[in-house]
Amino acid sequence: MVKIRLKRFGTQKRPYYRVVVQDSRKPRDGVCIEEIGTFMPIEAEERQVSIDMDRANYWIGVGAQPSDTVKKLMSIQKAKQSK
Repeated sequence: MVKIRLKRFGTQKRPYYRVVVQDSRKPRDGVCIEEIGTFMPIEAEERQVSIDMDRANYWIGVGAQPSDTVKKLMSIQKAKQSK
């Protein structure tokens, strides 16, 4: 099954994440199908989340399942785009 989930980068105590489309059987930091965004929790709030919603909606349309965290990040991105 294909999932939309986070892939961890950065150093200790300074993480950042990429939002990726990946086979659920692959390891968290393994090879991904496509990178569709970033999440930087240590940045200012307006710069924390950046997701290409067109690509995310495409992948959800073809059956990819977003993780719980990615669902929350997508709702933040939608709210940010509607302003």
